[in-house]
Amino acid sequence: MPRAHNFFAGPAVLPVSVLEETRDAVMDFSNIGVSIMEISHRDKAFEKVVQEAQADALSIMGLSADEYAVIFIGGGASLQFAMVPMNFLQKKADYVNTGEWASKAIKEAKLLGEVVEVASSKSTNFNQLPKNIKYSGDADYVHITTNNTIFGTEWKTDPDVGNVPLIADMSSDMLGIRRDFKKYSLIYAGAQKNLGPSGVVMIVIKKAWMEAKAKQNLSSMLKYKTHVDGNSLYNTPPVLPIFVVGRTLKWIIKEGGLDAIQARNQKKAKLIYDVIDAHPEFYRGAVANKEDRSLMNITWTLPKPELEEKFVTEAKAKKMLGLKGHRSVGGMRASVYNACPMESVELLAKFMEEFYKTNK
Repeated sequence: MPRAHNFFAGPAVLPVSVLEETRDAVMDFSNIGVSIMEISHRDKAFEKVVQEAQADALSIMGLSADEYAVIFIGGGASLQFAMVPMNFLQKKADYVNTGEWASKAIKEAKLLGEVVEVASSKSTNFNQLPKNIKYSGDADYVHITTNNTIFGTEWKTDPDVGNVPLIADMSSDMLGIRRDFKKYSLIYAGAQKNLGPSGVVMIVIKKAWMEAKAKQNLSSMLKYKTHVDGNSLYNTPPVLPIFVVGRTLKWIIKEGGLDAIQARNQKKAKLIYDVIDAHPEFYRGAVANKEDRSLMNITWTLPKPELEEKFVTEAKAKKMLGLKGHRSVGGMRASVYNACPMESVELLAKFMEEFYKTNK
């Protein structure tokens, strides 16, 4: 069956090989004779899926299993907006506000303690990342959102926050760009952008910090320690999504690892940004500074709303889906995550050139 060119922001494109492996496992997991959706999460065969996914994630990130734990739980990144402060906000926390998801994280944290919004780009409708940020220095942690799916900005370098623990929502660029993961005490990522389907979040946490600083007077399900100690099996986990994440991690390794993935992502993003930059009076890039541009979510507008509607309609006729911008900002958005094929991006760039010539 011919596949469409998938530019949806999430749930998003997955590697074809992973889809095929998942299809097979849905019918017969590991030649056991039952579906991956039917097997007990306590079965050794599924425990192996979790263990391999944890090991592969740490290997890709260059982290030690002695220092870091990987867990998989439900609720997505939105639950993490609350779980992070529930576990670690004692007196105050620093947050950098770079978009809608950062704003939601701040809203949840404020219910649980003092939040210092140390920087924000809200005044410019989040079309850039804040610069020259002054952190409190004595906060319980600093929280950032590394990639902003709606507005199309992305942290390319890891912030220097001194000795304060650094926490990041990496939902939309997790394992799509090389980072110094050792700088982070906690990383969380909803799977449905770069890692797998919706329904599970991957969390990477520094164990010593968790043991020393996490609050104890919480419900069991809301403690990170519960899920670390239970190896993600404290309760029945989202079995199928975890399987898909595990296969996606193996796909990343097979593709050459994080450096190879990043190089390809840079090449894909450049194809689209080059068209935008070649015709700035027609394709108006939504991000103010080029250094802030996301490799994952490329955003732009056209001179008139009617042209944007025409662009989406004609692109859809060519089997290019998901190019309409988020409802809160409008315009266009191409999400070119890890699994988005180069051929899809090449087709989009070619279409953009043709559309410009016809409609300028």
